[in-house]
Amino acid sequence: MTDKHLSTQFDHELSDVSTHVLEMGGLVESQVAQAMYALAQFSSETAGQVLSQEARVNAMEVEIDRDLSMIIARRQPTARDLRLLIAISKTIANLERVGDEAARIARTVQRLINTGVSSRMRLPVGDVSFEADLAIASLRKALDAFARLDCDKAIEVIRQDNLIDQEFDGLMRKLITYMMEDPRTISASIDLVFVAKAIERVGDHAKNLAEQIIYIVKGTDVRHNPVEAIETLAR
Repeated sequence: MTDKHLSTQFDHELSDVSTHVLEMGGLVESQVAQAMYALAQFSSETAGQVLSQEARVNAMEVEIDRDLSMIIARRQPTARDLRLLIAISKTIANLERVGDEAARIARTVQRLINTGVSSRMRLPVGDVSFEADLAIASLRKALDAFARLDCDKAIEVIRQDNLIDQEFDGLMRKLITYMMEDPRTISASIDLVFVAKAIERVGDHAKNLAEQIIYIVKGTDVRHNPVEAIETLAR
């Protein structure tokens, strides 16, 4: 078997794995969007659909991990190819956690419905939805950056994480005000705190994905650095 044939086969295997990662990313992105729809509409059915997808997300993580192990065992990759495989392993772990956060939101929606909370109750659900829109957009951009191995898009994701954090902090202040003004909202407001935190974590995972993209392309670990330093390191 020629070296060229081996290289072509290896490239095909990497392409297949990358495609499966993007499929997994699309699934968890859909989960988060569905979970937020369930919250906005107080839909137990939609929340149940989110939870039913959890097993599939977990299975995809296991499948991709198995494929990565087989590639490493057969091809013994080095340099950039090895960086890509390591980064993919970390990427799918982050995607699986995004799915966990979506499931956590769905369970919260079911709990709110089961305790008799009405969508008419005065709660800042719209603010939570806005935070979720930012996080979903960030996740989508991170997946696009992964597909294109685009460092510029990855940096945009990292920069946007600060906006999600600011929205989360503002929402916490608003929920505290609601609880102080109307003690009847305390239980539901606490549930929304957990939802808002889950969304903030989705944004964190999108940022982690972006950092892995920079690692793949540049071979530089930019974790735990401020945005300005990351921009310099990614050049």
